[in-house]
Amino acid sequence: MDIDINELLTIAREAGEAILRIYNDPAKSDAVTYKSDQSPLTLADEASNEVITKRLKDFTPDIPVLSEEGRNIPFEERKHWDYFWCVDPLDGTKEFVKRNGEFTVNIALIHKNRPILGVIFVPVTDLMYYASEADGAWKNDANGVKTALEVDRRVSGWTAVGSRTHSAPEEAEMLARYPVVKSVSVGSSLKFCLVAEGIAQIYYRLGPTMEWDTAAGQAILTYSGGSVTTPTGEPFLYNKESLLNGSFLCLVNQSAFLNETK
Repeated sequence: MDIDINELLTIAREAGEAILRIYNDPAKSDAVTYKSDQSPLTLADEASNEVITKRLKDFTPDIPVLSEEGRNIPFEERKHWDYFWCVDPLDGTKEFVKRNGEFTVNIALIHKNRPILGVIFVPVTDLMYYASEADGAWKNDANGVKTALEVDRRVSGWTAVGSRTHSAPEEAEMLARYPVVKSVSVGSSLKFCLVAEGIAQIYYRLGPTMEWDTAAGQAILTYSGGSVTTPTGEPFLYNKESLLNGSFLCLVNQSAFLNETK
């Protein structure tokens, strides 16, 4: 499928602008409610979702949209989808509430259970990460400088990246199997981006996450030369009957999973 990724960059940026209008308005940024799972929901989530879903439906009317804020689509309907957009209009809502800037707009295109295109926009820093098979993997910074993304395949001295708000002892046990010498923490899908641009070499998440949390990041990391698999090395797939993800492992290459680097 021929998709103009530049149109998606525009959509992501427009969603980011909608988020920032609320983020920079104290009267609106403090309006937080909680979903049934106790995850936070802000006016910015809703504003970004409105922008993205409308623009995607105009851009590709034949491709359905699965969004965190519009998740209640029955599997009996979804299972027939060949392509679909997988969207998190504001990934890192907890980071938004904390006002640390580490939140993103995530847009991914899924084809036959695998992400084939991903866009991650960081509104506060004006960083854009994006990738597809046709376009390769790239980062655009706030000054408009475009840099190709490529993982760092070093065999020692690894940096692990992990979550600011989620961690478990089992994650440390997994990292101990690899040549990790330091760890950094960052919010949202930025963890995928740090591996994709060579700042880190491994990211392990015990769970749970949802499909829209990981789809765009997986596409960007894949086209940067890395891999996203289950902890046992199986493919990490999408459009499951349950949209809840299991644990996953991001590496600079699949051979590292086989401990050939040790």
